[in-house]
Amino acid sequence: MRGLGNRTVLYQQVVSTNLELYNNDYISIDILREKGPITAGELSKLTGLTTGSVTALIDRLEKHDYVRRENDPNDRRKVIIVPQYEEKEEVSNAYYPLHEAMIALGSKYTAGELELISKFLEEAGNVIEEQTGHLTAKPRVKK
Repeated sequence: MRGLGNRTVLYQQVVSTNLELYNNDYISIDILREKGPITAGELSKLTGLTTGSVTALIDRLEKHDYVRRENDPNDRRKVIIVPQYEEKEEVSNAYYPLHEAMIALGSKYTAGELELISKFLEEAGNVIEEQTGHLTAKPRVKK
């Protein structure tokens, strides 16, 4: 798992560099893809970035048309960050070769095996998210 995690992070860094984004910007794009429209405060909690850093991040993403801001209909003090990068050709081009390679890899397995793999990966993702929360909640050890 650790090796796969490292390779995934490296892949993500290369994609973000190719899209001329900072890695945290790209991670935020992926979070928005998974979670859908969320507030800047929620994005701050999910990324571990300060609200000021998230504001600057959103400014950069909005400038490149990866997101747009909308007023929260339930609370006019809040702004919802809405992803709009899926239609961007450079994003789909960045992932298309990986998508095709993963489809080819998946074709080597039976439907039952793929179901088991999918279940494992979903549960592994939940464990990693949970453990990230534990690490975030702990006070940092100063050296």
